[in-house]
Amino acid sequence: MTAIADRVVELRQYTLVPGRRDELIELFDRELIETQEKCGMRILGQFRDLDEPDHFVWLRSFADLPSRRDALAAFYGGPDWKAHGRAANATMIDSDNVLMLRPVGPTFDLPLQPRPPVGTAPTDRTYSIDVYERAAAPGVDAIWRTEPGENTFPALPVRLGEDVLITLTVGPPPPTSVPVVQRLRLTPTGRSMLR
Repeated sequence: MTAIADRVVELRQYTLVPGRRDELIELFDRELIETQEKCGMRILGQFRDLDEPDHFVWLRSFADLPSRRDALAAFYGGPDWKAHGRAANATMIDSDNVLMLRPVGPTFDLPLQPRPPVGTAPTDRTYSIDVYERAAAPGVDAIWRTEPGENTFPALPVRLGEDVLITLTVGPPPPTSVPVVQRLRLTPTGRSMLR
């Protein structure tokens, strides 16, 4: 097992054209994982939202903000996105719901499974991601917090001006008395490293 050691993580939430989520997942799992990773980023997990049938959620990480800029420029300016970007974008209504995050605390260790091959069936495991307003979430053991740094690749928008904490839980979310701004209940795709 490997672990996330990167200092910048994107939580990307896409609203898709109704009925086209499986089409995007098949394209993503087949063509858009290794092609991004060869440019210097890691695709940590990609998920179906259990409560929103036209919602695709994924996590992508980078060593730091300068490497994020370089990796995104290499991928979105390169031949792989040129070959598959139009087909991916055709499935999307909105791809701008993105939080740029950083790990909380001096250590960060979220174990990842080895990447399964193309065609692997999804698992029945579920994950919960909870988003809390930082000011209203005392005592929440977050794994990520909003990255206050500049969006080093403005061609891909991120949500700005928010200060949130993010938790990731295997299985159902734990009970909390702290108000949750957003709760995602997710199941990984066949090739997700978070399985």
